[in-house]
Amino acid sequence: MRLVDLIPAPYRLLAIGLLLSALAGGSAALAWQVQDWRYSLRLEQQARLQTEALNRQMLAAATLQQAEQDKRLVLEQRLSASEQTHYRVLSDAQRDQGRLRDRLATADLRLSVLLDTTPSASGGAVSANPSTSGVVHGPTRAQLDPAHAQRIIGITDAGDQGLIALAACQAYAKEISTPK
Repeated sequence: MRLVDLIPAPYRLLAIGLLLSALAGGSAALAWQVQDWRYSLRLEQQARLQTEALNRQMLAAATLQQAEQDKRLVLEQRLSASEQTHYRVLSDAQRDQGRLRDRLATADLRLSVLLDTTPSASGGAVSANPSTSGVVHGPTRAQLDPAHAQRIIGITDAGDQGLIALAACQAYAKEISTPK
């Protein structure tokens, strides 16, 4: 006699049903486990690909930022050199104007203007008497008062400084607006 024959039929059916249920439940759980493994692998692969893409983007952004910083540094160096040049020109002009003022103050140098001696220009009211003590041949000149000469030099000094500052501003605007 077999063990199966000793178990009553309804219990045998119940045992077979339970066994089939366990097998079906186990195979379903196994299917869920396999599907979980597959999805986990896909998610890991997607996460890895996204991380690699983000790393490439960050590397490209860092490279672009470094290139822009390099451009800025080159521009700053060019502007610094330009500023030094314009400062040197300005200081040379101021030094020359200072020397000219000193020479005028010490009467080492006299400022003179040309006089128009034609009768139509003078209207006949003022006669220009050329100095007989000089040996200079040429147009008639009149010397200016030293105080007036100092004021004229001051005006020309301010004009020179303005022109130098304008040239510096134009060079700055050109450097900034010119792409290199």
